[in-house]
Amino acid sequence: MKRAKTDNGTFCAINEAETKQRKDSMATEEKINSEEQLQEENITAQTEETQQASEQQDAAKNSAEDAAGTPEVEIDPLEAAQAEIAELKKQILYKVAEFDNYRKRVIKEKADLILNGGEKVITAILPVVDDMERALEQMRKAEDVQAVVEGVELIQKKFIGILEKQGVKPIETKDADFDVEVHEAIAQFPAPSDELKNKVVDCTLKGYKLNEKVIRHAQVVVGI
Repeated sequence: MKRAKTDNGTFCAINEAETKQRKDSMATEEKINSEEQLQEENITAQTEETQQASEQQDAAKNSAEDAAGTPEVEIDPLEAAQAEIAELKKQILYKVAEFDNYRKRVIKEKADLILNGGEKVITAILPVVDDMERALEQMRKAEDVQAVVEGVELIQKKFIGILEKQGVKPIETKDADFDVEVHEAIAQFPAPSDELKNKVVDCTLKGYKLNEKVIRHAQVVVGI
């Protein structure tokens, strides 16, 4: 009985020793695995850092090569000046041609105005010419002189009305002060009173203005 007890105790002791050995082995293995995993992580991190550093170096190298491969082009001052002169010459030629066309157009318009400027006035006067022709026919066979006079007066009024529409107005001379701007003194006459001195005493030829411009001075006699 004592031997059996001893054998059982020995067996338990052996089992406990084996169990402890297995636990120690498993703990050692876990430690080794943990250290290996940590080492792998460190290696991976170092690899990534090395790769990033290499990429940065490559990018810097490529930038430097690009900068070195595209140097700034130096512009020759003489060529730049010649190009500017050519552009200015082109602009001047264009302006000269444009001014020449303008000058020709103005000359043509001026010539047309000189040749045909009186067209409007002539067209307005033609009816008066027609009336004068009819009046002459009536005069040759008229017996009533007063009727002829009245007919001529009507034609005169019509003609004066046409002139006024064209901007032509007679210069007033009756009881007017002598004005060298609109009057032309052809004679002097002793004034019957002091009030008529340096005034227009008589008008021998009417003067006219065209749009306030004197086109013919009135010929007058001035009192002194």
